[in-house]
Amino acid sequence: MKFTEFALPEQVLKGIENAGFEKLTPVQEESIPLALWGKDVAAQAQTGTGKTAAFLISIFSRLLASDQQTSNNPRALIMAPTRELVVQICHDAEILGRYTGLRVQAIFGGMDYDKQRQSLKDGVDIIVATPGRLIDYFKQRVFSMHRVEMLVIDEADRMFDMGFIKDLRYILRQLPPFEKRQTMLFSATLSPQVMELAYEFMNIAEKVSIEPKQVAAEKVEQILYHVSRKEKFALLHGLLKREEKIERMLLFVNTKAEGERLGALLEGNGFSSGVLTGDVPQKKRMRILDRFKLGEIRYLVATDVASRGIHVDNVTHVVNYDLPQDREDYVHRIGRTARAGASGQAISFADEENIYQLAEIEDYLGHKIPSTMPIDEDFCFDYKRVARKKRTSQPERKKEGAPRRRRPRRRPGGKPTSSKKG
Repeated sequence: MKFTEFALPEQVLKGIENAGFEKLTPVQEESIPLALWGKDVAAQAQTGTGKTAAFLISIFSRLLASDQQTSNNPRALIMAPTRELVVQICHDAEILGRYTGLRVQAIFGGMDYDKQRQSLKDGVDIIVATPGRLIDYFKQRVFSMHRVEMLVIDEADRMFDMGFIKDLRYILRQLPPFEKRQTMLFSATLSPQVMELAYEFMNIAEKVSIEPKQVAAEKVEQILYHVSRKEKFALLHGLLKREEKIERMLLFVNTKAEGERLGALLEGNGFSSGVLTGDVPQKKRMRILDRFKLGEIRYLVATDVASRGIHVDNVTHVVNYDLPQDREDYVHRIGRTARAGASGQAISFADEENIYQLAEIEDYLGHKIPSTMPIDEDFCFDYKRVARKKRTSQPERKKEGAPRRRRPRRRPGGKPTSSKKG
């Protein structure tokens, strides 16, 4: 089905054409008609299936149908669990809504507080936000939610995982009652927790479920290497040297320390890279992501928490440098490639520490991940070892072998005495 088959406003169709979209993805084909009819929608869909475009097209179309003036009280609210996802949604909204005249404002922490506050005062039609800062501005009465006609909750399951559900419930209670607004909820899994939220705050939601066999991740070529932990980077180094079709690569690790170590090894061996961990400041995170999107760095190392909401086109390769501890995170990780119908490759390393996660991941997938033949020693390139950074917070220790200086002993109430005998 093509977008031109819907009775969409001309301004929205121009934005869709500008984005290069022609045919609808499965989640768009099922959710957009329901949304245009004014139905509440609870949709299960993985990342990379076109769900962002589905709810943005629906919002733009319905807001244009009612001729109301822009004010500091928004008409639509989109909630997301991470700052990166907010930025990505706003980027897509800028493309799809270019000809609508509707104002979209991002609200999230880590950026200029007063500037975002002033943008709300100046007037906005659609707010895209993480819960924390939005509640802050609301309690200051910078804006009101009484005019909200449409609500979108994106990645609802992550809201639970990241501890935002209390804040989300607070926001939902400030909105007009569910019979006076339209709500769309998107989640990778429609778990009992997510559906309880739907039953409580939605108006008899129409359930849309896109099976994994329909999503773009089906086009990911999956490869597994059994490798010892000490040989992992040598293997990765060999793969990077031999692979010529890498446009952008995401490398996933389980800990901040391993992420910093891998990033240092990549840089030290001539591979332009960036590292995203949970404690990287927001402005730096955005600079790293911008450089990755622009191709200034080809390799991005990330932990699962730091990578929430990263949606970058043309990621050709994903590497599970560490197998994830959660089987659903495996699907979430490899879904960062093969987006929008493209193909991609997902490479996983199973070492002696995380091999135990493999059986559960394969059980969740419903099939074995194809494993390669034993690794030839010639395939593992020699690489430069990178020294760990010295800790600046502690005084520098003396070099090994230097004599220790002993403090002189004191007699009770007397002068220091020499430690030497005689």
